[in-house]
Parts: sequence; structure tokens; C-alpha cells
Amino acid sequence: MQSWVVSPKDKHIAKYIECYWLIDKNSTEDINNFPKLNPEPAAHFIICPLQQRFHYQTSPKESSGMGSHWLYPQQQTLQLDHRQCFTYLGVKFRVGALYSLNIPAYKHPTLNQAAEVDLQQLLGEKDFCVDTILQIAKTDSDRCITELDTLLLPLFNSTTEDQHSELTRNILPLLASHSISELGDKLFCSQRTLERSFNRVTGLTMKQCQSMNKLEAMLEYLYQREAVDIDWAEVAFKFGFSDQPHLIRHLKKQIGLTPKNYAEQRGLTIDIYGGVESR
Repeated sequence: MQSWVVSPKDKHIAKYIECYWLIDKNSTEDINNFPKLNPEPAAHFIICPLQQRFHYQTSPKESSGMGSHWLYPQQQTLQLDHRQCFTYLGVKFRVGALYSLNIPAYKHPTLNQAAEVDLQQLLGEKDFCVDTILQIAKTDSDRCITELDTLLLPLFNSTTEDQHSELTRNILPLLASHSISELGDKLFCSQRTLERSFNRVTGLTMKQCQSMNKLEAMLEYLYQREAVDIDWAEVAFKFGFSDQPHLIRHLKKQIGLTPKNYAEQRGLTIDIYGGVESR
């Protein structure tokens, strides 16, 4: 298996795209074929072979299809079907970025689903070859990033920014270090104004996004540690939970597992395919 995560080189593109990533699974042995994907407030654009199937299951809904596709922000943990070998070249957008882009056939906000995409129509490139960019991704990640920057740049030449997108962009970095109730004073806005703008741009509440981000940071922290080295009381304190039972309820709600069960199973995508930090 091969994987990498890299940030865009172009500064204008980096305003809207957090990272590019690759997962190339070339064997069905010694791996969990049904990993879970934790809730995610950002949209992903996933490039893959035309005949490669995708399937995302969140009871009672499911999204399936073939080829390249959008994976829109998800409010629930997804069950994936990775029994077959696959190649995913992903583009992770920043939270709320799709609000500012003029994407054909996209209705904002779209949540909790995946949808097939016509790459040639989206990118305006009639001669675009999926197999070529995937081969480059497998052999030269640096060149792949340059190619993706060039390929995607036209999407960002006619962005639409307004007071809602600007305010949301100011809110997002504060969610990691401030309570929701503090943001109004910090940004000199009423709580109602913040909530309305944030929901308009992202389709989520600030609390929902903050909770997803906290879970992502905690999973990254746990990924770096063996089960025997995890002190759950310490984890609860580090990530702002009132006590250990509060942490247990949170994990059970978000990923369907208690801390003990999660540590034993390690069945999320981060555990199987690696960490999420970009370079």
C-alpha cells in the first residue's frame, strides 16, 4: 500500500484546498476491508479509475457509483467497502470552500452523500486522462502536486466571496481554542450573526464543526500511541471533556465505539491508512 498527504504549492489554491492525498491499495491481504471514516466537515474531490466502484454506508442511507466522485461533508461515521484493490487521489477542500466556487450542477450546501462527477466537464479539459494523473501520483508526488495545481486553478479564477465567507474564514481557526460563546466578543459580532453566516457557508453549526474537528485531532493523537500507553483520563482533559464519562459518550455517539473498544479494534481509516498531517 502507498499513501501520502501534501499541501498545494499555489498560495491562491491553498486558500480553498487544504491538501492533496493518495491512497493506493494494491493488496487485499492483512488489512481491514471495512474501515470506518469519522465525521468530516470538509468536502473531498476524489479522482479514481473510471471502472472503480465506490460505496459509502451510513445506515439507513448509502451512496455508491463508479469512477471519480465528490464526497461531501459527513455528519455521521461512514462504513466503507474496501475489499477490492483501489486507487484514490483526493483533493481535500477547506471547510466551506465550495460555497465560493462556481461548480457545475452543485447545489450548496450538499451534505451526507457522495456523487459521481464528470471530470472533463468539471475541469474544462476535454483531453484529461485519469490514468495519467494517477500514474504520476504513484511515482512522483511532487510532480503530481504541480499537475493538480495547474489542473484545478481554473476553478478558482471566478470565486465568489462575500461577508458570510469572510466571517466563516475568521471563525474556523478560533474553533480549536475558544468556546462557541466566546466567538461573538472575539469577532465583534452577535452570536446570531455568526451562526447564520457559518451555517450558510458550511451547512453545519459551529458546534457541529467544532465537535468534528476535536474528534479528528483526538484520533490523530491516539493514532500515534499504543493502546497500553493511552491514559483516557488524560485524553479527556487534553481535549476539553468535563470528565472521562463525557469522553466515552462522545466517542460512542461519533464512531459507535467506547474508548476501550476503539483502542482494541483500531478500525478507522486513520488507523489503517495512516495519519492525516500534510507536509
